[in-house]
Amino acid sequence: MTTLANDVTVPARRVTTPAGFVLALTSAVAFGLSGALARPLLDAGWTPGSVVLTRIGIGAVVVVPFGVRALHGQWSLVRRNARLIALYGALAVAGAQFCYFAAVQHMEVGPALLIEYTAPAAVVVWFWLRHGERPGPVTLGGAAVCALGLVLVLDLFSGAGLSTVGVLWALGAMVGCATYFIVNGDDSTGLPPLSLAAGGLVVGAAALGLLGLVGLMPMRVETVDVAYAGTSVAWWVPLVLLGLVTAAVAYVTGIAASRVLGSRLASFVALSEVVAGVLWAWLLLDQLPAPVQLLGGALILLGVLGVKLGERAIPAGDATPEPLPTP
Repeated sequence: MTTLANDVTVPARRVTTPAGFVLALTSAVAFGLSGALARPLLDAGWTPGSVVLTRIGIGAVVVVPFGVRALHGQWSLVRRNARLIALYGALAVAGAQFCYFAAVQHMEVGPALLIEYTAPAAVVVWFWLRHGERPGPVTLGGAAVCALGLVLVLDLFSGAGLSTVGVLWALGAMVGCATYFIVNGDDSTGLPPLSLAAGGLVVGAAALGLLGLVGLMPMRVETVDVAYAGTSVAWWVPLVLLGLVTAAVAYVTGIAASRVLGSRLASFVALSEVVAGVLWAWLLLDQLPAPVQLLGGALILLGVLGVKLGERAIPAGDATPEPLPTP
């Protein structure tokens, strides 16, 4: 049986260090690069499904050898956590991305991202309801500032229509995103971050491939050059970068960050991915961010600081809850 760790009941192993923030920001910057790299491919005729499958597949090929080595022959860890790895790959890797792309077929990108990135709030609620870790006023204030910053970065004040179907898909993406942070922060499994990342990427790639085979996720590729910041490059260059940086590096550092910071704090630091995405689009696609987006980015960072300060005084329940078995 595998349990999802309580961020507070293991204080000796949950020590917040600058290295944790470096790992979390590295993961956010790496994930944020995916949109800017993928956009020219999509404009050239690639479908979102084909880009995502290639990205996750390359990431799996890169990370698996390191994941195997990190096990040091302890394959019993994989067998004992097989269900958790399957859950992680299906929900956190494949599910989040499939649901997000399904959502943007019915609604605009900005609102879909906003709904998906309510995941940090879902993580806070999860630990509150499941483990009795009631967030204090500083944590709630930081979360509110983060939410306002996210709205500004996504520039939602222009107004956008919402589709019920799109909202439901976006909520599915949020569940996958929240699962990513909750499982990442569980250091009770004994699985090294590299091994969890490898297993999740393999399962995710297999699930996405199956969705493509049955026609639920259209697949189309084009072997034409694409341009970034006025420079033309071969089509395979961004795909390699998507696999190496936005999959391999992003998932490994994201898991390692959650092990250090805990699921709750790491999920709020990860909101900087949205800011990084705007900046990458500026650098690679010449899409200049608006002043309101820069203000939103500053608010997100301020909100993360508030959540960090609030982490020091989150009260836990009187009794340690029973472990939560994975499905």
